Amino acid sequence: MNIIFASVQGEALKKLPKMNTWVQYQMEMMRSLRHVNIDHLHVGWYQSTYYGSFVTRALLDSQFSYQHAIEESVVLIYDPIKTAQGSLSLKAYRLTPKLMEVCKEKDFSPEALKKANIAYENMFEEVPIVIKNSYLINVMLWELEKKSAVADRHELLSLASSNHLGKSLQLLMDRVDEMSQDIVKYNTYLRNVSKQQQQKHQYQQRRQQENIQRQSRGEPPLPEEDINKLFKPPQPPPRMESLLIAGQINTYCQNIKEFNAQNLGKLFMAQALQDYNN
Repeated sequence: MNIIFASVQGEALKKLPKMNTWVQYQMEMMRSLRHVNIDHLHVGWYQSTYYGSFVTRALLDSQFSYQHAIEESVVLIYDPIKTAQGSLSLKAYRLTPKLMEVCKEKDFSPEALKKANIAYENMFEEVPIVIKNSYLINVMLWELEKKSAVADRHELLSLASSNHLGKSLQLLMDRVDEMSQDIVKYNTYLRNVSKQQQQKHQYQQRRQQENIQRQSRGEPPLPEEDINKLFKPPQPPPRMESLLIAGQINTYCQNIKEFNAQNLGKLFMAQALQDYNN
């Protein structure tokens, strides 16, 4: 699948000012692509994110809508902060078939997710990306490279650590706190279920003993009652939010791992150069 032109779509479009102007621009751009005989089919959307913060319910709902209508639909995730540090951050994702089935049923209960064998590792599948530029763009990039300052070229070799790591760790801690709160809610639900099961068992025992006493007195037993109406089961908390938080935590950990690997590589290189000069 070739992606020629990417425009803002989904929830990101609603946050932009003058939305009608953006919609007209997209339609005009697709019309222009059609006039020059270039593929102009709508095959997805893209989202700009910071520090890899894209695993959200809004992205899940938007991608499900696109993928449900267009099976080949993908979402492009672009991180401008990571790209500004010299590492192009552009990835494409799709929802896995298992998650698509769960979203169609709209049942995110623990039992449904367990039955579908859904975990944060198999919610999204990454689609490989190959970037190809035209000859004119390559010439322009070559001209821009010649005009760039020498200091800008050597910025990537700086040993000073940026605030990228600190910000990523802060976001990671926030998500861990959210996960902890969600675990507390789920444990409360399990305690309520266990307490209700005990109450139901005690109620059944009392009725059984009372029926035995009534039978000994020659009285008819008590009428049967629907115990589920007397003890309504508590509603289980939705588990999809927990999966999304776990997926976002995993993304933060991968970003921190890549960032530290680059910094350690520069430190080892600097140490080797210093030992060589000495």
